[in-house]
Amino acid sequence: MRALTRITDLFVAGAGRHSKQQIELFNEVFKTLVAVIELETRIKLSRHLATIPDAPSALVRAFAFDDTVAVAAPVLSESAALSDSDLVASASTQGQGHLHAIARRRTLSEVITEVLIERGEPNVVHTVAKNEGAQFSDGSFRELVARAGDDAQLALHVGMRHDIPRHHFLKLLETASASVCARIVAANPQYVDTVQDAVTEVIDDINSEIRKQSPDHARAKSRVKRLQNWHELNESNVHLAARSQNFEQAAVSLSVLACCPIEMAERAILNENPGVVQVIAKAADCSWATVKELLLMNAADRRMSEADLAGARENYQRLEIQTARRVVEFYEARRDGRTVDSPPIAPRASASPEALAS
Repeated sequence: MRALTRITDLFVAGAGRHSKQQIELFNEVFKTLVAVIELETRIKLSRHLATIPDAPSALVRAFAFDDTVAVAAPVLSESAALSDSDLVASASTQGQGHLHAIARRRTLSEVITEVLIERGEPNVVHTVAKNEGAQFSDGSFRELVARAGDDAQLALHVGMRHDIPRHHFLKLLETASASVCARIVAANPQYVDTVQDAVTEVIDDINSEIRKQSPDHARAKSRVKRLQNWHELNESNVHLAARSQNFEQAAVSLSVLACCPIEMAERAILNENPGVVQVIAKAADCSWATVKELLLMNAADRRMSEADLAGARENYQRLEIQTARRVVEFYEARRDGRTVDSPPIAPRASASPEALAS
């Protein structure tokens, strides 16, 4: 303990002036001394070091990579001396206890959360999902939403985040609503249609409020309105937006061209069933090239193979414009509460009005 204290003081006194070889020597000495200190003392030292902003990073790392979670956790959770690369190295190699400690840090960068979500068990993922100081990449949000499909508590944590992109939020709502419907219908199978309609209405109400507050949606809506005024809005706007993964622009443009509600276009783009977006795109008289870009948008995470795309193309070519527009009309009438005749039967892989409303 005395040796460790004195060497730490020596390191701090020469901070910024040590050569690479000297730093490497300090690192080895720190690791050697930490390894021979008894467990209870290591735990106390780790708790103390975690609160010191200018603690020697080499010493902090020696504690952070301790196999005992009780020793590593304090510095992993709090120490400012650990870099992102230190934390990624720890998260990539150590156990769930170490990952959980990292997930509790005040701030977490995207590169760290990606590893935590990839390797973390539910306890770790829940902790990082509700950490307000954590940052997530688009791919990490996609993975969180996917995992939330079977985890209602995780869905709640992810859905309450202020930084979740709107297309992921909509996807989460769709997943969560399916879970809610399954539970209610299991207990009351006679209310299948009523439950589905009620849940869809709630989702649309929530989405409407979120849409109004979305600056990205406002920009997309303004751009489409300008293009309409200039008589320049056409299929190419949908194609380019889908190809550049611009969810807001693609949804608004598709909605206008297909003459359907915006929530219908959004749900079509996000629905895993490729037939749903094909119906809306056909109603907008889009070519297969544009439909393909819509099907490949990351927002839906369909991960379609070449064979899947080939099958979708055949179905799209068989689908008639009037059939698609009839389905859209049926959907709108159903949502408005009007009585209408059943729509014509679409090709087998195309979406039914029930799929559009689900």
